[in-house]
Amino acid sequence: MLQWVVNAVEAASRVDHVFVVWPGPEGSIRLGSQSTFIPDQGGMIANIQTGLQAVQARNPAATHALLSSGDIPGITPDMVDWRVQTVEAADVDLDYAVVERAVMDRVFPGSRRSFTPLKGSEVCGGDLNGLRASVAGNEALWNELYATRKNAFKQASLLGFDLFLLAAFRRLTLEDAARLGSRRLGLKAHVTLCPYAEIGMDVDKPHQLEMVRQHLLKRMAA
Repeated sequence: MLQWVVNAVEAASRVDHVFVVWPGPEGSIRLGSQSTFIPDQGGMIANIQTGLQAVQARNPAATHALLSSGDIPGITPDMVDWRVQTVEAADVDLDYAVVERAVMDRVFPGSRRSFTPLKGSEVCGGDLNGLRASVAGNEALWNELYATRKNAFKQASLLGFDLFLLAAFRRLTLEDAARLGSRRLGLKAHVTLCPYAEIGMDVDKPHQLEMVRQHLLKRMAA
């Protein structure tokens, strides 16, 4: 599954270098000349920090990095290039992608993703997101996020209970989410509405794995 993701990101024309942070062994994934293997750091947050630090070490002038999970094998180079463009255009500390239910259902009907109700729509989170490279040094932010990673109530307190109340009553817009999240986290955030279901179709359950397999088979047969 990770190989599909690596291939798509490496083939994107707007990606300069790829850092693959995972448990390994390194040789079990074919990496191109523009990719570097980094051993797993023991947790998602530590992996993100290490990846951002590697970006800064390679190119001190880099302003942003695109973060991808390893379980979205449906993405394509064109989707990655589109996402790089939107991150650059937003020019914020955190640019988070979301996919509307209608978009997801059109490509992956019955995906059973977790959707958040918003004013006029329902969205799920995407797994290609942009971060300003300098955020790697914000130790207070990372420590707070790490401390709340397994406690929903602490996370709600960090982001603000009003955010969740607005969502519960379907009064929250994407702009509200970005504004409130920015205020709570001390970052400039933006939410990008994504037209590609594949960016939000991560593989968490067996039925989702089978759906993505069939999706890729159809693509290869086309």
